[in-house]
Amino acid sequence: MLDSMFQRLRRCRAPWALLAALALASGFGATTAQAKRGGFGFDDVVELAKARAGSPYEAPRQIPDFMQKLSMNEYRAIRFDSDQSLWRDGGARFEVQMIPAGAYYRRPVKINLVDAGGAKPLMFRKEMFVVENESLARRIPANLGFAGFKLTYPLNRKSLREAVLTFAGATYFRGVGAGNETGLAARGLAIDTGLMSGEEFPQFVEYWLERPAKNSEAMRFYALMDSRRVSGAYQFSVYPGAPTKVDVKAVLFTRERVELLGVAPLTSMFYYGENTSRPVGDWRPEVHTSDGLLMQMGNDEWVWNPLLNPKALHVQAFGANAIKGFGLLQRDTRFESYEDSEVRFDQKPSAWVVPKVSWGDGRIMLIEIPSKDESNDNIVAFWAPKGAMEGGQELALEYRISFGSPDVDKAAPPRAINTFVGRGEPLDEESAQRAYRLVVDFAGEALDKLTPEVLPVADVSAQENGEVIEQFLTYLEERKIWRLSILARPADGRPLALRAALTAEGKPVTETWTYTLPEPNSIYGAKR
Repeated sequence: MLDSMFQRLRRCRAPWALLAALALASGFGATTAQAKRGGFGFDDVVELAKARAGSPYEAPRQIPDFMQKLSMNEYRAIRFDSDQSLWRDGGARFEVQMIPAGAYYRRPVKINLVDAGGAKPLMFRKEMFVVENESLARRIPANLGFAGFKLTYPLNRKSLREAVLTFAGATYFRGVGAGNETGLAARGLAIDTGLMSGEEFPQFVEYWLERPAKNSEAMRFYALMDSRRVSGAYQFSVYPGAPTKVDVKAVLFTRERVELLGVAPLTSMFYYGENTSRPVGDWRPEVHTSDGLLMQMGNDEWVWNPLLNPKALHVQAFGANAIKGFGLLQRDTRFESYEDSEVRFDQKPSAWVVPKVSWGDGRIMLIEIPSKDESNDNIVAFWAPKGAMEGGQELALEYRISFGSPDVDKAAPPRAINTFVGRGEPLDEESAQRAYRLVVDFAGEALDKLTPEVLPVADVSAQENGEVIEQFLTYLEERKIWRLSILARPADGRPLALRAALTAEGKPVTETWTYTLPEPNSIYGAKR
């Protein structure tokens, strides 16, 4: 065993990496930061990640079986005592609340606190939590551990601290801006998501939280990520507000080949909406936490792709050389679109990702997974580099994620605000069985400024050998929108793939609307 350990140490390139590898091999990852005198920073996490990548992967320990089998009601009855929030004694704007391991949070994480003197581990104590079930309280292990944490801040009212960012489970984190309720999630990394080979879920295994100054409006912390094929170091700088902004720096190291590396993944839920059929028996008009994918391409073209809940796994790739931004948005923020007073879908945040340093040639991947209810986050979007990444490679990234209202993309041109899809009119027997009617509403300031002498024109095209049978554009005065109606049909056995935009004097005046309707779908169903 010792020979094996020292063989791994010999492959490390730096003294600090040797120390990190020794600590990992001894099972004392939480104390590695203490071994270095003075401050602690991102470079230290990078060295830890590099050391892990040079060693065989070791899965984190799991909590006891009975804690994994807790029902959600039992788990939710384990509540953090807010009086024990980190930094409450100093009156800081930021506080941190711990999340206990349990239920589907099966692998505890290590949390350290950083100050000028270095980093010290935050030890789990049962006294941090209020447990309503006395029998369960006695059985909770003294070393259970944390699943993650909530970062709180007076986001909407000075007298009330609310969770602006929550890290728990794998590399998931959920953020909100002012006026939002928790909705979609971001992730540190996606590995082979959407591939038939199956997805690998990396995990943030250790965090370092820097104590902010009393009146600070920003906070910084670090995370160490690990999985079978990739390890990585992350730095998060958080700026709560409208929107809440999170600056991310990451350095990734591959142990083995990764076919599809997903950078800055966003995960959301789309059950049904205005562009799908409503499930039998559901009274709500729409149910989703995001309704579309928006992209700003390297050539400054803006592309909007409405989401759907497919009958089978649906994967799309959008070529994105030097992508300028992408995000999953909840554009429809009208309460009457959902009529749900308990789950406020109208208040769910949008998320917008902007690279700080160009990511180069790649693609935006959109994965839409079939879901029979609203309990599943069945939508994933991320940027992927062109081609696979071989083992032994390093990738450095910098980007910003903004959580907030759908105008996080303030520079976007007039947009597609509605997409309706239905069966085509019975022009003849053949068309009645194969055609679809799509209605797209465009609105925005640039359209409002057009004069009667310069009217917009619709540019519509079909891909996948589909056919546009007819199209016409109408201005609806009462709603101040331009309505594009399209009748189209797909080629045999192919999806219906369409693109449309409004132009004026030969130049685009709206974003490009794209839509791919798979076969089968909820409009005609499996049999037509």
